[in-house]
Amino acid sequence: MSGASGPGGAPGGAPGGALLVVGDVVTDVVARHHGPLASGTDTAAVVRTVPGGAGANVACWAARRDGTEVRLLGKVGMDSAAWHERELAASGVRPLLVIDPEAPTGTVICLVDTGASAERTFLTDSGASMRLAPGDWSESLLDGVARLHLSGYLFFSEPSRALVAVAVESARARGVPVSVDPASAGFLAELGVARFLALTEGIDVLLPSRDEACLLTGLPDPADAAAKLSRHVPLVVVKQGGAGALVARSGKVRAQVPSVPATPVDTTGAGDAFTGAFLAALLAGTRPEEAAEEGCRAGARAVEQVGGRPTTNA
Repeated sequence: MSGASGPGGAPGGAPGGALLVVGDVVTDVVARHHGPLASGTDTAAVVRTVPGGAGANVACWAARRDGTEVRLLGKVGMDSAAWHERELAASGVRPLLVIDPEAPTGTVICLVDTGASAERTFLTDSGASMRLAPGDWSESLLDGVARLHLSGYLFFSEPSRALVAVAVESARARGVPVSVDPASAGFLAELGVARFLALTEGIDVLLPSRDEACLLTGLPDPADAAAKLSRHVPLVVVKQGGAGALVARSGKVRAQVPSVPATPVDTTGAGDAFTGAFLAALLAGTRPEEAAEEGCRAGARAVEQVGGRPTTNA
């Protein structure tokens, strides 16, 4: 979709219009423990249930920027639809939730080691979140939209992959640029690199993590991976956690953005925070390099709190 015209058609974007995020809405059960899990017996932990989902988290972090209109299309079960709608609205996001009559809302158990790294492990029951299908899409969803963002989790089930194709086609017809965050190196490996790259043909912005970028290219160095990916996607931003971010265009790394110092408590939503803040900045007309700086600041705020969404004082 390089060269798309219309609102926000260039990778840097033009101000005006809404951000439409399409992706997963799930319930996160965050269990913070210290040290290795004790197999076959109890491990003391602090457990909280919070709203989550990579797509929903991105939308909430994007909505933190003043003046940003953010909409979210996702699928949930009847069991917690009202709660998720309230939580999204409280974060400034306009929820466009489809209720699945058969599947419950997806649930992710986040095991967070409270050691220095605050590293996390996910146990994922996707539930309704990956059952979005072409029938849940409407051309009218793009009315007033300047950017479309697709969570990578959409690529990991057949119904939502079909939705991706329809949504991207609709966006191309309107000149609306499309961004994708691969979301999960584990699921990406299962799907297959070649298949993912084929499914994302024609997008404008790719926002992989360091591991995802290396997996997608087969290159061990994230800078080399970013450069290679940017020969196929106009703008590539590789998120490197504590090492900051790389911004690549036209086969070259154009900027290495440093991270912001932080004391990690829970790294669950760091990548989503970066993506949301980055996209909101692009939507406002900010240059990609400066937008990546905003992303790094949001990522630092995210790791200093529990859960993947911004808190009132984040």
